[in-house]
Amino acid sequence: MSNRARVAGKLGVLAGGGPAPGINGVIGAATIEANRHGVEVVGILDGVKWLADGRPDHVLRLDRDAVQEAMFRGGCLLGMSRENPADDEEKMHNVISSLNDLEIRYLITIGGDDTAFTASRIAERVGSHIKVAHVPKTIDNDLPLPGNVPTFGYNTAKHVGAELVGNLVEDARTTHRWYIVAAMGRSAGHLALAMGTSAGADLTLIPEEFSQPKLPMATLCEIIEGAQIKALATGQDYGVAVLAEGIAELMKDELKDDPSVIVKYDKHNHLRLGEVPLAMIVARKLQMRAKNEDVSFVHVTLGYELRCADPIAFDRENATQLGWGAVRFLLQIGERNWGQTGAMISVQSGEIVPIPLDKILDLKTGKTDVRRVNVYSDEYAAARSMMTRLERSDLDNPQQLERLAEVAKISPDAFLERYAHTVTK
Repeated sequence: MSNRARVAGKLGVLAGGGPAPGINGVIGAATIEANRHGVEVVGILDGVKWLADGRPDHVLRLDRDAVQEAMFRGGCLLGMSRENPADDEEKMHNVISSLNDLEIRYLITIGGDDTAFTASRIAERVGSHIKVAHVPKTIDNDLPLPGNVPTFGYNTAKHVGAELVGNLVEDARTTHRWYIVAAMGRSAGHLALAMGTSAGADLTLIPEEFSQPKLPMATLCEIIEGAQIKALATGQDYGVAVLAEGIAELMKDELKDDPSVIVKYDKHNHLRLGEVPLAMIVARKLQMRAKNEDVSFVHVTLGYELRCADPIAFDRENATQLGWGAVRFLLQIGERNWGQTGAMISVQSGEIVPIPLDKILDLKTGKTDVRRVNVYSDEYAAARSMMTRLERSDLDNPQQLERLAEVAKISPDAFLERYAHTVTK
């Protein structure tokens, strides 16, 4: 196709959900590649918010000059929203009508599971009239990409988060205190686990390791106390515990009944985890339970600091490939016969691989599946081995059990009664 040839229709680009490092790279690469093939690019502001209201006037014309400066910066030059019209007939009608008014024939959506679901619903309704490509984005790394391919933004968030947690580890060592750190990760603990492991945190707790749908606050505190006791048994009077925010979902009934906590839900019926001060709640509970008044627990929440960081080289490159690949797929450029009218774009072994949107949906819920940490994998076993937390071997060793009980100032039998249930069988 000639660089000067005009293609019928325009390419629309939008980003939904929360920010992640690399969004501007996807937008920039898609814009430059589309322009190169004679396609006009329309940046749709604030996700599908205005489209769902029947307001197609909230757009920005994109070209190389508009995107080049922002390509390797954090944030999103188009703005973002969490509007999800997928299950609202009137709003979906408005979205389709607005896209038609804008003469959009190719659409790139950038986002997580809710945005992917919206993209799949758009693709279902428009057929081949509008070709849809979804670019997976989330710092949680919880979208179902094959071969453990990371979502863009995750590696930057992990890098920045690990540096911040590492600073807390050193502060804990210097000041002889314990830090309770809450990290982003609603359904999956990839980010929290990577941050904790990379920074040398004493333990990282993720929702995947708890098989029951509910986790009592007392049990969570006892797991952390067990790590604290084990550390003290080796002469370490400090530590850092990282908690994936998704753990709050396991305690939502208990939190709802706590008059000091206001529990809110978003439009998707998700607990608004960003408004639940998990680290503060746990730190206060631990402080109240501590018999040693010299023990100090400090709470820190990490998340928003990571989302708009400038992407590291990995995410810059990955975002560029994804944006370029999305346009190649939509315009069917190249030797491959991709065929689909709606797909999620991935990069596998250096190649662009579109995955049909209907293949990434959970058949029970109709929404995208969630990739969780495999707690039976070598990857998790390696991370777990670096933690200072009670294990079965500690309780099965009489000498070690005696030392732990002595630190806790209770008998070995009492220690087993209190903490044995927190240890993985």
